[in-house]
Amino acid sequence: MIRDLKRVRNIGISAHIDSGKTTLTERILFYTDKIHKINEVRGKDGVGAIMDSMELERERGITIASAATYCEWNKHNINIIDTPGHVDFTVEVERSLRVLDGVVLILCSVSGVQSQSITVDQQMKRYKVPCIAFVNKCDRSGANPIKVSKQLRDKLGHNSVLMQLPIGLEDKHEGVIDLVAMKAYYFEGEHGEKVVIKDIPDAMMAEARTAREEMIDAVSLYSEDLTDAILEEKEITQEVIMQAVRTGTISRQMTPVFLGSAYKNKAVQPLLNAVISYLPSPLDIENEALDLNNNEETVILESSFDKPTVALAFKLEDGQYGQLTYIRVYQGCINKGDTLVNSRDGRKFKVGRLIRMHSSQMEEVEAIPAGHIGAMFGVDCASGDTFVSPQISYAMIAMHIMEPVISLSIVPKDNKAQINMSKALNRFTKEDPTFKTYVDHETGDTIIQGMGELHLEVYVERMKREYAAEVTTGQPRVAYRETITKKALFNYTHKKQTGGAGQYGRVAGFIEPFEEDFEFVNKITGGRIPTQYIPACQQGFAGCMDKGPKLEFPVTGIKVTIEDGAYHAVDSSEMAFKAAARGAFLEAYAKARPVIKEPIMKVVIETPNEFQGACMGLINQRRGIIQGSQEEGVMSVVESQVPLSDMFGFSTVLRSATQGKAQFTMEFSTYKQVPQSVAEEIARKKLEEKTKK
Repeated sequence: MIRDLKRVRNIGISAHIDSGKTTLTERILFYTDKIHKINEVRGKDGVGAIMDSMELERERGITIASAATYCEWNKHNINIIDTPGHVDFTVEVERSLRVLDGVVLILCSVSGVQSQSITVDQQMKRYKVPCIAFVNKCDRSGANPIKVSKQLRDKLGHNSVLMQLPIGLEDKHEGVIDLVAMKAYYFEGEHGEKVVIKDIPDAMMAEARTAREEMIDAVSLYSEDLTDAILEEKEITQEVIMQAVRTGTISRQMTPVFLGSAYKNKAVQPLLNAVISYLPSPLDIENEALDLNNNEETVILESSFDKPTVALAFKLEDGQYGQLTYIRVYQGCINKGDTLVNSRDGRKFKVGRLIRMHSSQMEEVEAIPAGHIGAMFGVDCASGDTFVSPQISYAMIAMHIMEPVISLSIVPKDNKAQINMSKALNRFTKEDPTFKTYVDHETGDTIIQGMGELHLEVYVERMKREYAAEVTTGQPRVAYRETITKKALFNYTHKKQTGGAGQYGRVAGFIEPFEEDFEFVNKITGGRIPTQYIPACQQGFAGCMDKGPKLEFPVTGIKVTIEDGAYHAVDSSEMAFKAAARGAFLEAYAKARPVIKEPIMKVVIETPNEFQGACMGLINQRRGIIQGSQEEGVMSVVESQVPLSDMFGFSTVLRSATQGKAQFTMEFSTYKQVPQSVAEEIARKKLEEKTKK
């Protein structure tokens, strides 16, 4: 691995579904001599793209798990993570962005900025990751990269600056004009591997000069040298422009836009040059950790090999050789045989095998230095753990994990399937923090939870294929919640006399609606409840949040304040105050006008214009609220918010209503109160379930 960190880039490739992420990664690997044959994502040869190593990925032509690889270009080491586009696998994007220094955001030159592009952009903002944009598919009918660059500005708020102009579009797309070098680039040879640099065609010279002036004007904000050169009318060198673009990109104040067509092998090499020229090296990024020995003070990590080691485990995989832990080393160097400490639980472990990943292939290495991404075998840990040298106790800030919104019951066919299913669930819940499982104590069913229908469908399919676990699935269930809508007082006394010491505890106060999930406020004065019993009161109230008294859904959005109480010198105990808190909660909850909330999804449909009305009709039938629609050429984009409970089986209905021409994306938006009629229907179904038992 290159130890000169100025020549290292850790990049991700992110975009909306079907924008060409995996296709682009495949071309990058080909041009950097990492692979010697280009395989297509939906290849006719049945091989599929190198980065889609899972059989399911190759069949469906989608990326399910993020895949890591590395390559070399112009004496620079590029570590790449190819991420999924489907919002159901959003955790894969989330954890990749947590450890990357820069991102190539791919946009389709026909569809432009789509719903998942917006989600990825929010994730990049969360982790402050700089990006460059690549407008792909310039060979497609209706391609308009200039419009996409404008959308990047209008919809995502990026300061997008065109660094290239296309030479021809749609079926006449031949190459690109580089506005920095003012040269035309053409791509010849069977796979576009020969980059031919020519003068700009006369017909495009005027347009290129205008575009270059606009570009220089935009990037001059990030360089005093460039501003001086413009004012003094000196010659503007390429180095000065490139330095200004790099400064603007790394500070996230501008997004350079590049063009091309990965599928037609056009303009991938200039994009690789841009990755090296404009995206940050590990030395350009400031990474922070919390010092656990010093009141969690923030510590700035240095990408130095001599400092104590700090590394973050960002992804786990259970392979044939045991657990594989993907790590990013931020400081120090991990060598074979080193002793490290997991700062979450303080456990020491010895580093065994260290490897670099190339999709599903592995290469053994002796060390992983700071600034690099690698993996190690045989470490028992969880996703998001920090590994440090024994002399320090730092923790990296973990990634943001979304809560599951949909659940399914799964039933194994026989005893063998039961054993295999347990193995599979054990592995999947460890690997994917958004996939959860539990056993419903009332029905005895195993319930799996995830981010969407596709998410759960893929895991059920993987259980069958990878573990031979034959399972049948029940009806999808929605993650409803209960909450209160007004303030209510409680004054509850718990007393029990059974001979000998009894139980006694009184709590008084109020509950009220709250923005967060739960908060407990202690306003007891004068020792009316002794301090040692306050935690028991809090535990009693918190314990009631798991199952609401109304319909047994989890309770959320409640603030409990205790103001008064009483205790008995002999009969009071922690158990008595826990019971008093439970009784008080039930007493107040009934008076606080409880309601049910349901998950609302943001649904974006892309459809040909002639089916726009039909799509809007489908949304209205599902209690959806249309938030807007716009026509983009021959296609319409309809944005709406629809309750998740009404979205099951929507893809089939949408296909039949639009002759299979429309597609939609769906992601969790918020929780909202359900209408009275729906609440009654949910209550009726709950009652039916109970009577069946």
